[in-house]
Amino acid sequence: MAARIVLTTTATVPNRETKEVVNIITAEVAVGMNIFKDIFSAVRDVVGGRAGAVQDTLRDLRNQALEELREEAARVGADAVVGVDLDYSEFSGGGRSMLFIVANGTAVKLK
Repeated sequence: MAARIVLTTTATVPNRETKEVVNIITAEVAVGMNIFKDIFSAVRDVVGGRAGAVQDTLRDLRNQALEELREEAARVGADAVVGVDLDYSEFSGGGRSMLFIVANGTAVKLK
């Protein structure tokens, strides 16, 4: 069911009418920054200043956050999530560092 949830950065789903706003929803993914140190130490495919392994890891994390947003939308009975926004931030303290990816949007039911 979650796979059929529409995600869009726009305020509405194109060619669909919103029946009801359900709620604001979020999904968070957090990873230790040591994963990036490990990747950098193993990276041999840096071409033109781009680190493919790091980009792949960030893409996987983004996809995970969006999938969790779909699952949250399904839990609240929504058909779509509009106004989707992704935020990346780092949290450091106590000698540890973590990367957070937060996906949020407005869960809606469609007509």
